[in-house]
Amino acid sequence: MSGRPLRIAVFSDSCLPILNGVSISIDLLVKELRNQGHSVHIYTAAHFKHKDSDPNTFRFAAVETPWTKNYPLAFPPFFPMLRKFRQNTYDVIHTHTPFTIGFVGLRWAQSHEIPVVATYHTLYDRYAHYIPAPRRYVRYKIAKHTHFYYNRVDQIITPSEAAAKWLKRHEVDRPMHVIPTGAPNRAFLDRAEARHALGYLPHHKVLLYVGRLAREKNLELLFESVSLVFCQEPDARLIVVGDGPHRDACVTIARRLGIGDRVHFAGFVPRDEVDRFYAAADLFVFASITETQGLVIQEAMTHGLPAIAVVGGGASAAIVDGLNGFVTKNSVSDLSLAIGDVLRDTDLLDRLAQGAARSTKVHTVANMANQVAQVYRLAIDVGKQSPSDRALVEPRESSLQPPYSPKQ
Repeated sequence: MSGRPLRIAVFSDSCLPILNGVSISIDLLVKELRNQGHSVHIYTAAHFKHKDSDPNTFRFAAVETPWTKNYPLAFPPFFPMLRKFRQNTYDVIHTHTPFTIGFVGLRWAQSHEIPVVATYHTLYDRYAHYIPAPRRYVRYKIAKHTHFYYNRVDQIITPSEAAAKWLKRHEVDRPMHVIPTGAPNRAFLDRAEARHALGYLPHHKVLLYVGRLAREKNLELLFESVSLVFCQEPDARLIVVGDGPHRDACVTIARRLGIGDRVHFAGFVPRDEVDRFYAAADLFVFASITETQGLVIQEAMTHGLPAIAVVGGGASAAIVDGLNGFVTKNSVSDLSLAIGDVLRDTDLLDRLAQGAARSTKVHTVANMANQVAQVYRLAIDVGKQSPSDRALVEPRESSLQPPYSPKQ
């Protein structure tokens, strides 16, 4: 088994054309696994009027709800898809979400005695405010489900140490492997042309944020920090790439702070066009403390763009202070001070830019896929040793009791 290509079934509630960290990670991984000769089939939710160019993508019937706008939810019955699933033979199942489709993947792995690997991409309890129910109760139920789901897989992959620690706080004790998502290949664009196309002059100092505009992204702190920087740096500008439910609130914040004429809300940008924003910027800024990894930070660094991020979660894991950026406390004063210091010191900015470009050479998509494939083979080898004891064995009961709040 160690030498031949693998047949892999990927299960995820979130997949392209949905644009988020999970779907981008899956897309990068699947493409590279296929480049390395493995066969990968994707099982995910149907998306409105989307037609796949990939014949190995299978989509469950799905519906959008008021609480999951632009995120279709698959619904039963699932047996029509089970027939298609059984037409193929898989060596391993890889789930990327612990919800409807991820749970289907787990159950089908159990019933067909196929090893199952799960990636824990998201600190789900940090998104409890999207569910119309008491926050503490929702967080408790998410904690119980996290414990239940991830203790029933064979191997777990996390994109950062922070995510692995979070699972352990939920009393998950399955084998874990920290494998950061690889930085995708960059498009080589001329910086001067990119800046000119976006309307920026050579002397402008351009800050960049890329990501969803949502409450959990800590955007008010980011805007307040930038407003202090603007007071000291008249040539500083901020580009905000992305959209989301908090966009109107962000625009209101920018107006309230009096920085509306120096902030550009670019809105949703297709993934293949984001490179021009990275190419045009001088410094990447990020304030979210709910991420399990800093994928956008790694993308920025492939363009030689240093980053300043707030400590918390896994977003700052790719940053080495003084080498490719800085990590600050979760405060307006600390974040604004770090941004201002870097913008004022051109030698420091150049040195950080060089360090950013070098640091991404280690975390490549090829290295990520190689490590993931090793975890697949480990799960397969363990399954061959004790096939009857694999995922069907019930783990110990969780001691979590309501009302539950994870330790900070």
